Amino acid sequence: MSAQRLLVLGGIALIAGGMLFGDIFAVFVLHQNGGETGAALLAATEAVAAQNPAAVKDAFTRIGGLLEDRGTKVDTHVHMTDAGYLALLLALAQPYVGLSAARKKLLAKLFLLGGVLLPVGIFLIHYVGLAYSPFSVIGWASILADSAGALLIITLIGEAWGLTSYFRDGRVAAEDELPADRSWERSVLLSGGAMLVLLGFLYGAWYAGVNLYEQEARETKILSAMLDSAAASSSAAESVNAYGMLAAEKAVEIAAHSHIIEFGLLAMLLSFIQPYVFLRDVWKRRWVMLLLAASLILPIFVLLELKLGLVAGGIADLGGLMVIVALIGMLVGVLRYSGSIDAQAGGLS
Repeated sequence: MSAQRLLVLGGIALIAGGMLFGDIFAVFVLHQNGGETGAALLAATEAVAAQNPAAVKDAFTRIGGLLEDRGTKVDTHVHMTDAGYLALLLALAQPYVGLSAARKKLLAKLFLLGGVLLPVGIFLIHYVGLAYSPFSVIGWASILADSAGALLIITLIGEAWGLTSYFRDGRVAAEDELPADRSWERSVLLSGGAMLVLLGFLYGAWYAGVNLYEQEARETKILSAMLDSAAASSSAAESVNAYGMLAAEKAVEIAAHSHIIEFGLLAMLLSFIQPYVFLRDVWKRRWVMLLLAASLILPIFVLLELKLGLVAGGIADLGGLMVIVALIGMLVGVLRYSGSIDAQAGGLS
């Protein structure tokens, strides 16, 4: 199997795995974590009102743990999917990497290894902590994540060196260059992805111009009211609830903005690897339409979560599942393509 096919297979698998993890996190962790964080913040304000420093410290320790738990899981989801995007991009660049086939394949394997170990290490940071670590501030999980990140950097340097060699020496593109393809699937994915990216940027510009500064001012006002309530020994429950709603409002708007752009970039990258999807045209088109439909459903219903509650959240999670199904369908097609090519090579030998 060539480096290009390895990167295509591994890239799609990483994206599907990262999205599956993100769906599980959204359903089973995200909302529960937010509720516990709000309760801990309320406990902290009540401890300040009661002039109980020990309880304040315990409450903020609890908040720190919850934020770390949430942050490491979000980072796991983001790093795994982003490694998949980068693997697909590297797959497109392989014909122009001026290295031997063996070295390109080694770099591809090392990149995919780092793409798996990095999110695994990030995920374990919250659970492993500093246990049995030889360092005072860095645990074994952090060491694993940092080592995997270094491995990715080394492979990218190797790919960059190969690209430099190709353009410096003026070599002819390698035999694993993607075949020319002007199929319906490529055209729809490319145009649909560009539209999604444009919509994401337009929404981001609208959010920055209309909501961002108003939310920052409201956040300052809520935090001031929370501190005033604690100083006056009165209940800060209303301010804590308002702060939680504001955090949720910011989260869904930022998530909708980022997800629609990410799905647009994903669609554009997938458009170039359609020659590797060895399926009947009807199935290739079904996966394309499912992917693009889900790429709109998820961010739209993420935005509607504050108005429709769990119903919108469930539909958004279903949209994420639809993207995963479409990716797995394309992954099966790439596996079938690889199997057919390898079988032909075996027959020739």
